[in-house]
Amino acid sequence: MSRRDYFNDPAAPTAQRIVPAVTAFVQDGNGRLLMERRSDNGRWGLPGGVQEIGESISQTVTREVAEETGITVEVAGLVGIFTDPGHVIEFSDGEVRQEFSLCFRARPISGEIAVSSESFEVRWVDPKELDFLDMSPTTRRRITEGMKGLPHPVIS
Repeated sequence: MSRRDYFNDPAAPTAQRIVPAVTAFVQDGNGRLLMERRSDNGRWGLPGGVQEIGESISQTVTREVAEETGITVEVAGLVGIFTDPGHVIEFSDGEVRQEFSLCFRARPISGEIAVSSESFEVRWVDPKELDFLDMSPTTRRRITEGMKGLPHPVIS
């Protein structure tokens, strides 16, 4: 399924629902960030996805990261809560969502990089490369906040 993201666009379709989702800010011992080039829009992003019935939100983080990247992580904290009503996501099946994303800080504990059906590419990215990657403004904001390493989460 493909998607189109709208950012403060008056031509955006009206959101039909809000769905709890997570992203994971995962850095290795060298400070590189775990990122994937998504198959639904071709842009770089943090691994993540939608919470499923029967799992806790931290289980969602570990499941999604493992499914999308091959890396097993341990949740270490919350970078922030991102609920920008100006970010509307339209999926090819007709669903339209308003952003609601919890971005968690997580530590890698095992695994090897693996591409999934949800990604074209997965890799550890040096922070110096981030400015050169095509990513959404909301992903860039999560990364910027995560890099600050603040002791409290951002709420927006």
